[in-house]
Amino acid sequence: MHWINFPLLTIMIWSGLRIYWANDVYDIRLGGWEVFNFFPDSVNETLGLDRKLARGMAFHFSIGWLFTINGIAYGLYSLFTGEWRKVAPDRHSFSDGLKVLRYDLHLGGVLPPQPRYNAMQRLSYSGVIALGALAVISGFAIFKPIQLSFLTAMFGGYENARAVHFIVTIAFLAFFVVHLLQVLRAGWRNFASMITGYEIEKPKRQPDPEEVTGV
Repeated sequence: MHWINFPLLTIMIWSGLRIYWANDVYDIRLGGWEVFNFFPDSVNETLGLDRKLARGMAFHFSIGWLFTINGIAYGLYSLFTGEWRKVAPDRHSFSDGLKVLRYDLHLGGVLPPQPRYNAMQRLSYSGVIALGALAVISGFAIFKPIQLSFLTAMFGGYENARAVHFIVTIAFLAFFVVHLLQVLRAGWRNFASMITGYEIEKPKRQPDPEEVTGV
C-alpha cells in the first residue's frame, strides 16, 4: 500500500495547491515584515498551478476518496496482522531516535541496535500516519462544513480547519524531501524495495570444496 499512497498523495498535494491558488492567504511574518509567501506568483506559474481551480477541485475530491479508502485498508491490515507493532514507537524510541539522528548527521555517538525500523523511522512513520489521518479529518471539515459541522467545530471553525489542512500539506512536503534523500542515501536496492515491497539479496557465496576439506 506504500506505493499506492505516494502517487495518491502527490496528486492530492498538486491539486490542493491549485485550489489554494484561488485564496492564498498564508505567509510567514516577523513583526510587520513578510518573510515568505505561500506561494509567490512565480511559483504558481512555473508549476502551472494558477487559473486551474475547477480542475484542481475535481482531482482533489476524487483522489481524496481513494486516499481515504487506502488509509483505512492499511489501518485494518496493520491491526489484524500485527504490523503496527513494528512501526509504533516504544518507550526507547525517543531517546534512541535522538541517537540515530546524531549519527546520521555525523555528530558523533553510537548507533543503537537497528531492527527492521529504527527508532527514528518509527517516530517519523508513526508521525506521517497521524498526518494522513489529520489530513482526511480536516479535509472533510472544510469540504462539508455544514453537513459535518461537528468536525469543523472540533477544529475551532472553518478557518482553523483550513489552516490545519494547509500545515499538514507543508509537513507532508517536508517529509517527502527528507524521505527521498534518505532513500537515495541508502542506495538503489533500498529504493527498489520500497516500490516492489521486496528486497533483492545477493546470493551467498558457496564455499569451495577445497576450502572445506583443506585440500
